[in-house]
Amino acid sequence: MTSEINLSRVEDEFRDYSYPAAREDLSDSCAGTTVLFADGDADLGDLVADIDQERFESAEDAVAALQNVLPIEALGEPGQSDGDA
Repeated sequence: MTSEINLSRVEDEFRDYSYPAAREDLSDSCAGTTVLFADGDADLGDLVADIDQERFESAEDAVAALQNVLPIEALGEPGQSDGDA
């Protein structure tokens, strides 16, 4: 069964796993969970698989690594600039 979670709840999802955790194991465990972004969504297992880090020491560590692979759709409102006003 596929579940859906908001991006803001990913850390809570990661806390359900025991650490240290290998990237491959966490990716496999998260497969089928859809993360909902500001504009779109993605499979959490696929996102974790894209992380370069091989092992996570904690849920916080996994979330920090995940931030580096999030697509642009995950950030803020669609079409917003970073302040080129």
